[in-house]
Amino acid sequence: MQGEGGELRRLSREWVMERFAQLGAPGRRGFGGAVDAAEAAALRHATRGDHDLNPGMTLPSTALRPAAVLVPLVDRPEGISVLLTQRTAHLTAHAGQIAFPGGSVDPEDVDAVAAALRETEEEIGLAREHVTLIGRLDTYVTGTGFEITPAVGIVSTPFTLSIDPFEVADVFEVPLTFVVDPVNHRRTERIFEERRRVFFVLPYENRNIWGATAGMLVNLAEVLAG
Repeated sequence: MQGEGGELRRLSREWVMERFAQLGAPGRRGFGGAVDAAEAAALRHATRGDHDLNPGMTLPSTALRPAAVLVPLVDRPEGISVLLTQRTAHLTAHAGQIAFPGGSVDPEDVDAVAAALRETEEEIGLAREHVTLIGRLDTYVTGTGFEITPAVGIVSTPFTLSIDPFEVADVFEVPLTFVVDPVNHRRTERIFEERRRVFFVLPYENRNIWGATAGMLVNLAEVLAG
């Protein structure tokens, strides 16, 4: 591992974009559907989720609900950061949790990436012209029945936000250098509905990033680490 200055240079906008470009084929990182059986198998293999850390956990028995999030990598002079939201406490699903901007894929959305961009604009007011899409992470299946497509985009600065106060309590950024450091990928466990659950937690300042968001951040770190 290089020193901090070298690490910041390595995690530049150009390096991150090139890293995703290198991993764009076959199937695992690029946009688009599976065009043949081999690619379809690769996409299925690239699905991860809450069950990864819980070998005895079964996938939801009902049909998965398609969802999409934007993984916004903010390109700042001092280094790239990851933009995250904190959901409001009154929501019925994942209340108060830290999340990427995103939500359900609606019938009028062209695809999951379009849904991620639309939801980002609706939740935090980040205009899509500030976002350069560079690839995606592995599909993530949650224990609550969502099949999440994480689209990764570089966000150019300056930009303004307009937060939807019904859904979003706060927006903050975490340095990418923190996310890629495996020391910060802590496994913890909790008893939920009388069953032991293991999940990742990334403790940053006074916040704990956990669950699906933490799992996708670990996936991002894996991509950038090679």
